[in-house]
Amino acid sequence: MILIIKNGADARQYEKLTEWIEELGLKIHLSKGESTTVMGLVGDTSRVDTDVLRSLDIVKDILRVSEPYKKVNRKFRPDDTVIEVAGQRIGGGNFTLIAGPCSVESEKQIIEVAEAVKKAGAHFLRGGAFKPRTSPYSFQGLGADGLKLLIKAKAATGLAVVTEIMDSSQLDLFADVDIIQVGARNMQNFELLKKLGAQAKPVLLKRGFAATIEEWLMSAEYVMSGGNENVILCERGIRTFEPYTRNTLDLSAIPLVKELTHLPVIVDPSHASGLARLVEPMSLASAAAGADGLIIEVHNDPARALCDGAQSITPDKLAALVKKLDVVLGVTDKRRGL
Repeated sequence: MILIIKNGADARQYEKLTEWIEELGLKIHLSKGESTTVMGLVGDTSRVDTDVLRSLDIVKDILRVSEPYKKVNRKFRPDDTVIEVAGQRIGGGNFTLIAGPCSVESEKQIIEVAEAVKKAGAHFLRGGAFKPRTSPYSFQGLGADGLKLLIKAKAATGLAVVTEIMDSSQLDLFADVDIIQVGARNMQNFELLKKLGAQAKPVLLKRGFAATIEEWLMSAEYVMSGGNENVILCERGIRTFEPYTRNTLDLSAIPLVKELTHLPVIVDPSHASGLARLVEPMSLASAAAGADGLIIEVHNDPARALCDGAQSITPDKLAALVKKLDVVLGVTDKRRGL
């Protein structure tokens, strides 16, 4: 249930209303916009007497929320959520670029790539320390040592770090990580989502490769219901019957999800296509469709990459892509951060 509060509402009336709602065992999610104050009620709202609410001078309107996700819902917060990380603003008209290798392979490799993507215009460094792989015989990442190398690259370049967590038991290792990524395979690892909701570090939540939009948003709801409202959604392609690409990038999900939620929505064109030559056109299409940013796999020597070299572009390709992105962003309502 959502209450629209009138502008200039009496403070004492507002305080009494809040006390009454909390006495009913409901949680209040408050969103103050430029012209509207929205009070979202979370819990069993069947006990709320809407006739009483409508009789209050300070209540302008009452809306029922039919969707199962509440805190994620744009009805609860009409204005876009803006997440500030290391001096960068994600969402709210800002276009964020996250780039780096699929996996951390060595200190030399990660620092070289970090320096190159920063020069090309990236705002964040991505890199996998823990790698979920389909085959148990594939390279699984350097683990905790890989995290240490990411932090070294952060210190060398000033780029904030985005990397994937596999299990809640690893949380202590992520103390110096700036954004924790939840991969497609873990999108419905609800125990992990609960633990991430209990801490304040921003979470980048990838859509599962067979997940509906509602399932994806419900996973974000798990994080937000725990108290962590710093959630970034990432569309990374879904599994279809088409074998020519690794996945099928659901471009229509970008504007649709932005209608449904106030959270930032970024796109991973690398995993979506699985082909380096498709990263540029899919990136430009994503920007045109209204994405709030991109997360792109970049490697200084893709042919020798230990993981996903076929979908990784070079730093030079990234620099060329950024110039084209600026042209596309020029006709949208987005601006690329500096």
